[in-house]
Amino acid sequence: MQQTFTVTGMTCGHCEKAVTRAIRQVDPQAEVRIDRPANKVEVESSQPRDALAHAITEEGYAVAG
Repeated sequence: MQQTFTVTGMTCGHCEKAVTRAIRQVDPQAEVRIDRPANKVEVESSQPRDALAHAITEEGYAVAG
């Protein structure tokens, strides 16, 4: 299932890797695409949206939408 999150606080490539790693801890098979300038994270995953959003916030990034 395709899910899109608005994630604020990502400022560099390290941030992108941290978000990707957090998502893949919930779903190792997830496909993650990040558009940092637009603050968008697109995830192809069968995991619940709340679980993915929680993983991102646990890394220290704000999730909206």
